[in-house]
Amino acid sequence: MIKLVVFDLDNVIIDGEGIDEIGKLINIEDQIAAITEQAMQGDIDFETSIKKRVGLLKGVATDDIRTLANEMPLMKGAKETVSTLKENGFEVAIISGSFDIIADTIKGKLDVDNIFTNSLVEEDGVLTGEVTGPLVSGSKLDVLSRLIEEKGYTLDECVAVGDGANDISMIESAKYGIAFNAKPALKENADIIVETRDLTDVLNVIINLNSENTEGDADVDKEVAVETEVVETTDVVVENQEEQVADATEEVVEEIEETEEVVEEAEEEVAEEEAAEEEAEDVEEEAVEEEVAEEKPVKEAKPKKSKKKNALPEPDFDLADTIEGVRVQKDEREERIAKVADEREAFNREAKEQRKIRDELNSELKENLAQAIEFRDQRNEINKQVEENKKARNKVNDEIKSLEWSSGKKDKIRIEAEIKKIDKIIETRVLDIKKENQLVKNANDLRKELAEIKEDDKVKEEAAELKKKSEEYHAKVVELSEQAQEAHEQMLSYFRKTDEIRTAADEAHKLFIQARKNASAKHEEFKMILSEIHVINKKLGSNKNRKRRSDKSGGSSNNKKNREEKERAESIFDKFKNGKKLSTEELLLLQKYDIN
Repeated sequence: MIKLVVFDLDNVIIDGEGIDEIGKLINIEDQIAAITEQAMQGDIDFETSIKKRVGLLKGVATDDIRTLANEMPLMKGAKETVSTLKENGFEVAIISGSFDIIADTIKGKLDVDNIFTNSLVEEDGVLTGEVTGPLVSGSKLDVLSRLIEEKGYTLDECVAVGDGANDISMIESAKYGIAFNAKPALKENADIIVETRDLTDVLNVIINLNSENTEGDADVDKEVAVETEVVETTDVVVENQEEQVADATEEVVEEIEETEEVVEEAEEEVAEEEAAEEEAEDVEEEAVEEEVAEEKPVKEAKPKKSKKKNALPEPDFDLADTIEGVRVQKDEREERIAKVADEREAFNREAKEQRKIRDELNSELKENLAQAIEFRDQRNEINKQVEENKKARNKVNDEIKSLEWSSGKKDKIRIEAEIKKIDKIIETRVLDIKKENQLVKNANDLRKELAEIKEDDKVKEEAAELKKKSEEYHAKVVELSEQAQEAHEQMLSYFRKTDEIRTAADEAHKLFIQARKNASAKHEEFKMILSEIHVINKKLGSNKNRKRRSDKSGGSSNNKKNREEKERAESIFDKFKNGKKLSTEELLLLQKYDIN
């Protein structure tokens, strides 16, 4: 559960860089912006950059800065984001290398809970060119750690939002690090990247992170969500065999291994389909039962099962004045309900197809993710071997140095340095002849001593053997580093493929949801027409249960034929009452419609 959201100030909460804007007051904004950019890209450390920039501001009036602070524009969506977060129970803080003279104004505008910044030193109403504060030499993580300790939170209950290299420490350490319209140096270390300049996009991300269910409708399927953040590997550097070799491959991938999988149960899937296809029949059966119940005398009150889901809506239409007109209304609605049922079934088929596509893509996505993780584990295992060989190589190199020093090399280096020093004095200074001769003699004596130093043959042989072993370890380091790099590239390839599949699965899911909504809308239209037919049947006195299924053609024409036969039977009965003799066919027709 996220409890604390921490924002950077410049280019995150406010739309601009505070120190750059101060620089505009004395027309040095270009110089300051250049240093700011270096810091944001991670080319120079923050402490160096802030001191250099503040030094350029010496002499700026603090009243002018306060005026500037009041005029600084907020980032789009800043007010809505902070207020909504607070309304939803989040605590909001700002941790920035900017200055309290600006931040205090912003705190008042947004009602932020906590703000931590640096301070510009002023004297007699102008800046001295010096800066103090917890974020001059300290990191944002240091400040964040003190804050959560004071509040009783943990880093797993924090979201950090930033845009530059000096935000990396808190972005890496928080449960979720969000790079907002950020520099590449920060994007490489963030869990989530938001490319827009609208903080409400960040707000939506945070709200969703803190909610287990992001869909409001009970029938909306959820799919496997896999978020990965891949950081490009560093180059492998191979130096001469006497020097140490730089790290071949660093740990460069931070992916979320725990993925939230929400998979619908098979029984629930079947129930959804059957409900969508057969609900109309249940509705009509209920409607007919109600009609029959209205005509039968009530013997005993029995509790009814609730069928709220299938309840018909109240119709709002005017019945025709004549029976013939009512029959025409029924014919029209019979045709319409058959058409609507067909359209509903078409949407249900489309939903089923899109769900199948989505589920197949999600299955493929999981396979790709498994492959990516397999290559990542392979890379990590190779990197362990790289480290083992590097340690073995460096240990051998230390032994070589120790042997060389013990074999007289240390004395040789010392003597050579003394000779070089004497020669330098003789070349560069004006000396009397006596002193110069003495220096020449000393140098010659040292050269003789140097010539007499001989390295121990056994030591030399042992050093040569160790050197050979060092070269073998070094070659292994290079070979394994290349293998680790290859596994890393394979991992990146599968992660990219995973992202493509996820995008396609998301699109299929959207189409599935839209088709389901369309089918639901058609079903509501179906029920409304059925309700109207229900009213018409009451008017006509028809209580027969006639199921309407979209896969049975000719339903409307059969109803019309039956109605015509009944009308003919009623006409025959009228004639019979007046003394007309009836044929067998006519008697059967009267019997069919129970006319007597």
